[in-house]
Amino acid sequence: MVMLCGCVLMASAQVEDRDRSKYAVNNFADDDKYTMFQPYETVTVEEPKGRKVKNIIFMIGDGMGLEQISAAWVSNGGKLNLDNFSKTGLQRTYSANKLVTDSAAAGTALATGHKTNNGMISMTPDAEIVKSLAEEAMEKGKRTGAAVTCRVNDATPSVFFSHSISRNSQEDIAAQMAESGVYFLSGGGEKYWTKRKDGRDLTAEIQKKGYSFASTKDELMAVEQGPVVALMAEKDLKPALDRGDLLPASVTKALQLLDNKNGFFLMIEGSMIDDGGHDNKAGHTMEEIFDFDRTLGIVLEWAEKDGETLVIVTADHATGGMTLLGGSIQKQKIEVNFSTKGHNGIVLPVFAWGPHSEDFVGFYENTELSDRIRALIK
Repeated sequence: MVMLCGCVLMASAQVEDRDRSKYAVNNFADDDKYTMFQPYETVTVEEPKGRKVKNIIFMIGDGMGLEQISAAWVSNGGKLNLDNFSKTGLQRTYSANKLVTDSAAAGTALATGHKTNNGMISMTPDAEIVKSLAEEAMEKGKRTGAAVTCRVNDATPSVFFSHSISRNSQEDIAAQMAESGVYFLSGGGEKYWTKRKDGRDLTAEIQKKGYSFASTKDELMAVEQGPVVALMAEKDLKPALDRGDLLPASVTKALQLLDNKNGFFLMIEGSMIDDGGHDNKAGHTMEEIFDFDRTLGIVLEWAEKDGETLVIVTADHATGGMTLLGGSIQKQKIEVNFSTKGHNGIVLPVFAWGPHSEDFVGFYENTELSDRIRALIK
């Protein structure tokens, strides 16, 4: 059992803010308007007919509700890679102690099948450790991985590889992730691994265990075999327009390294969709969704060739209270309204593609979504 540190911190403590992106200083003339000048082409894939689930890819758009998806579809000229999904469901998101969840509680529900209080990481409200989907997969002999655009020890990736009473226990969470057995890990957050109050250098420790360590995209792309940890920023990665194809490239490398005869579990997070919603910036929100959707296209084409991969796409919560008020599909233009700078409590879409995708149709709790995925980890 993983030993927990810093448990005296209160789960309700203030959550550390992410770095503000360039979109937060009004680079877009009107924050409630956005035009996509270069729509991207989407892929068309054929769903496999087989029933075996060897690999599971779980994609989470942080803050990505139906309203954000609708706006992105219009902005890209009426097309997204999400259009390939014919099996859809709806999940409820409330936490154990709040109607409106945060990413820690929602992530815990998705990762473990248990509701918890806002701020807690893969523990029940009474601080009982609960097993995540990734931990279940490792016990079954599968490789596991996560590719995100935030720091790797932020709430959503943390729930799959650590346990804590508080999401703010950043250094403790990083230490648990370093000892978790994860096979592929990419994102930001190097300072929590190398500039620690306890003096430990977690990157040196994992290299002694046989891991490769990458601090840049080029270094990650050069890795020929896992396990690997790539921490490509001090804290969170740059926003989508600045980081380029870093997420799609990282996921491409993850698929290469994770693929094996026993299968794998991979979580991919579009982490900064949430930032655009918090900042009420339509342009930031859309560019982050496009990056996530482009990555989804790579995943779907890989899964089509593999034939034994289940792909699930959902969110932890929606952010910003966005309403699509106007625009044009032909002009790739949207006009929106934001009602809040926080999260909201609406139900979220679940998209499923691949073997057993029909298992995810319906209306259910976010915990049940986790349970349905767990049932297919064999």
